[in-house]
Amino acid sequence: MQHLRAVLKQLRLQWWLPAFTIMLISAFALLPADDWTDRVVEALDEFANRYPQEKVYLHLDKDYYASGETIWFKAYITLQGLPDTRATNLYVELADRSGAIVQKKLFAAGNAGAPGNLDLPETLKPGMYQLRAYTSWMLNFDQAFLYSRTIEIFDPQKRNNPPTRDSVSSTAFSVQFFPEGGDMIIGQNNIVAFKAIDQSGYPIGVSGIIKDSKGQKVAAIETLHDGMGQFELMPAKAGETYSAVIKAANGQEKSIALPAVKTTGAGLKVYNRGARVFYQAMVANPADTAYDELLLIGQINQQLVYKAPLKVSEGRISGFVPTASMPSSIMQLTLFSKSGQPLSERLVFISKPDRLPLALPDDASIDTEERGKNTVVLKVPDSLQSILSVAVTDADLVVKDPDQNTIVSNLLLTSDMKGYIHNPAWYFTDTSKLATQALDLVMMTNGWRRFSWEKILNKQFPDTRYPYEQGILLKGTAFTNNGRYQLANGKVDFIIKQMTDSSTMIASAPTNSMGEFTLQNMVFADTALIYYQGNDAQKRWKDVTVKFNTHFFENTASVAGPFPFRIPPAIDNNTLKAYLTTAFDANRVNRSINSRTIFLKEVNISERKVTKEESMDKKYASGLFSGGDGYSFDMTKENASYMNVFQYLQSRVAGLQITGDLNNPSLSWRGGSPSLYLNEMPVDVSMISSLPVTDIALVKVFRPPFMGGIGGGAGGAIAVYTKKGGEGGDNTVRGFEMYKKPGYTVVKEFYSPDYAVHKEVHSLPDKRMTLYWNPNLPIDTSTHTANIVFYNNDFSRHFRVVVEGIGADGTVGRVEKVY
Repeated sequence: MQHLRAVLKQLRLQWWLPAFTIMLISAFALLPADDWTDRVVEALDEFANRYPQEKVYLHLDKDYYASGETIWFKAYITLQGLPDTRATNLYVELADRSGAIVQKKLFAAGNAGAPGNLDLPETLKPGMYQLRAYTSWMLNFDQAFLYSRTIEIFDPQKRNNPPTRDSVSSTAFSVQFFPEGGDMIIGQNNIVAFKAIDQSGYPIGVSGIIKDSKGQKVAAIETLHDGMGQFELMPAKAGETYSAVIKAANGQEKSIALPAVKTTGAGLKVYNRGARVFYQAMVANPADTAYDELLLIGQINQQLVYKAPLKVSEGRISGFVPTASMPSSIMQLTLFSKSGQPLSERLVFISKPDRLPLALPDDASIDTEERGKNTVVLKVPDSLQSILSVAVTDADLVVKDPDQNTIVSNLLLTSDMKGYIHNPAWYFTDTSKLATQALDLVMMTNGWRRFSWEKILNKQFPDTRYPYEQGILLKGTAFTNNGRYQLANGKVDFIIKQMTDSSTMIASAPTNSMGEFTLQNMVFADTALIYYQGNDAQKRWKDVTVKFNTHFFENTASVAGPFPFRIPPAIDNNTLKAYLTTAFDANRVNRSINSRTIFLKEVNISERKVTKEESMDKKYASGLFSGGDGYSFDMTKENASYMNVFQYLQSRVAGLQITGDLNNPSLSWRGGSPSLYLNEMPVDVSMISSLPVTDIALVKVFRPPFMGGIGGGAGGAIAVYTKKGGEGGDNTVRGFEMYKKPGYTVVKEFYSPDYAVHKEVHSLPDKRMTLYWNPNLPIDTSTHTANIVFYNNDFSRHFRVVVEGIGADGTVGRVEKVY
């Protein structure tokens, strides 16, 4: 609930959606006013301002699980490359291999993140599952960019005979060819990249040659890294065709036709030199005036970072893009014709040493004895606010995924790319020249299409069906005359009861000319009981019906995916046996804990008996409303014969005048009008008058002046409190209809035992394989450190510590060490 309160505080901030910038370079070529190139730049600016990119990444405590365990995660949410501190709603789904949703939950986000957990029942069927996470805003765009990952869930009952991967007898493989910039251009020395994969989609090594139509060898093929490589080819004449003869490591051979050669148009060649990116336009026919004037645009996260006009007849076809001021990111270079047609595109990764500097010590206070205490001190940046999460697991049983995708590789690379990239984390941990060359091949062999230039140039923008959400939204339409007419310019009153703590919120939403209403920025956990009542100026509330809009996440079907499943690499059989045996024992321990009955020692207390009125006041009233000079009425045993609380108060409070229509009475006390409060929130007289007496627990009437009142409280105050769970009488809300509204998931607290303190539960075996999990690691700003303190279980001898996080400027970081 503390997390929910923080979200509520955040919702009070003004919402605005700025056009984020990312250290744009200012050395654009000078162009005359109203130049034809302005249309391209203005289209990009409009798209960036209206449709900022939002991303989600999940840091999980492990890469695989057993039935009965808990998936612990921390979501990181960014907008235009910066922490999205205004995001409030995160949607998480777990789907099986058929696409059926096994679990779906809404989590409360705040401070650019959301902690969460998914409990896996012991009865959950083992197999491959897909974990997906997104915000509502992300659903407006290509869903290929939503966060997803495949995880395997094992059955601990099969600990003695764990599953093994079926051997694949097929030798099928495929090779795709990607001419740089999109096309091979006649008469130019073209770079052609390729990617070879097996039938499961994993990279394989290949070799071979390129032949022309006469069977002559014109180029050689050799894999550089993870099935990728490149070769050069210069088509000399029109109509020439080329094919590749490829041989896989298993000996299988096949012939594949290369893409056709273009005899018109222009292409783009790029050399990434790190500090500067060199580019050159390649024109099929330099005499073709349609391609004499060209424009090169460079953009990162939909923000313009480079613009250069090219003039083929003047030999102005190349240049350098300075990258010194750019962050680590993918830059898209697009070559345009004067007609505004995109001719060629090339992705370039700008690699910088701008990671969030996180450091784990080589030596730490480690105790591998049973239940020994361990302390690891993490060093964090001293000049940048950071959000961090940490997982500590048994390094022998919870092994690393060889196909790893971390917060760095996800937010900087895979979240912007279409297609599968094998082991993307390697490109950010290996600093060799090979890694730089291989990353450039990734840029050439994977798609990037967050938007279509053709569409935005023609003002064809995405249809934003899903809003950028702030809190929980309640929408609907009110009708009168048995549903025949909309309740125009009326209102709908709400009493919202939270099932988790029996607290109550009061709200009212006006209806527009179509009878539509919206209640925004609500924050509640689990499920709320929404009691509602339509109303209008003529008080025809008995004739008002309400139809609520169904939120997209409340439907049984998922709005996302399904995305392609990819079978993860197999785990060593002995390691898996030990893991499942430990998970089986841990499930038995958890069942023992959950089934135990704890008996409290008898305690005898002698004190003054608290009156019923004092007990009610203590339970309901707080602050300036507690105690006070006035009258208190316990309503929990009153009958339901009163029209409303004003009828009940008539003649019961000396000096309080209640006159006129009891549905809309006039109130006065000593020449002033008393302030009205419902659960200590100021309301109008209609809200109180429409509240059934059977739903009221306590009424307090304060004599004038009431010091907590609005405007000085000269007329006193009437405070009405609705019932909490457990009060006597009829707990239904009469006169109001009821609607159940799902709220935020209540996140469990990770259990991290403190063995320095004796507890009964400590007598049970400790079989934890995640020894420590903290989705919001506190940082000591004076020492610029964060202490990771945990106790060992009964068996671990090696600990893997993984810390991931993001800085206020959008830099991401990760550090991992085994002790």
